[in-house]
Amino acid sequence: MNGRLKKSLDFGLAGNILFVLFGMICYVFYLTYKYKSPLSITLEVIAYFIELLGFGLLIFSSYLMWTTIRMRKVMKIGYTVYIVLEALMMFLELHSYKFSFYEPYSLALAIIHAVISASVCFTFLQLDPDRNKFEVVVILSIGIILGGMLGNIMGVRVYFSIAANAVGFCVLFAGIRYLIRREEMEIDCHGDNGRKTEYSSQTMFEDK
Repeated sequence: MNGRLKKSLDFGLAGNILFVLFGMICYVFYLTYKYKSPLSITLEVIAYFIELLGFGLLIFSSYLMWTTIRMRKVMKIGYTVYIVLEALMMFLELHSYKFSFYEPYSLALAIIHAVISASVCFTFLQLDPDRNKFEVVVILSIGIILGGMLGNIMGVRVYFSIAANAVGFCVLFAGIRYLIRREEMEIDCHGDNGRKTEYSSQTMFEDK
């Protein structure tokens, strides 16, 4: 596996694990929230730290992806949008009491959030669209992400959807690492020896 690609996947996995942890901390934060209580302040500080660290890891993962993987601009742009969107949603979750326009229990918000994230996950099929096992990984990841909408139906805030997104992308990155390690998928990267296929008018239409 290309070294920079491995780092991109590793940092992406680590960043999304931190986002899952952020969702768990938000659950405890709102379950035990008391204005300016030591516990609430401590949980808020921890949540900020995890959000910033996770955001930093994902930004670096995105940078490595942009500079390592050939082409796939739609996927790269989508992944960057996902990172910014999640950071924004996390910020709003922690400051929902300050912004009257933000509705953490909104079904429409949960649906839009899940659909955008699932669409970004779908673009990762560009990495190797002809691998059935990779398609299964992507479909499973999308299913987990869309399942995040169930949190709103159960009366849970949008942080449930944020955590579900992160779990879905954890499955995606872990699956990619696993398939590459087993040489069951290939991702062409800058610096690798590219495979070239030459065609002639004779071989293109030759019966075999």
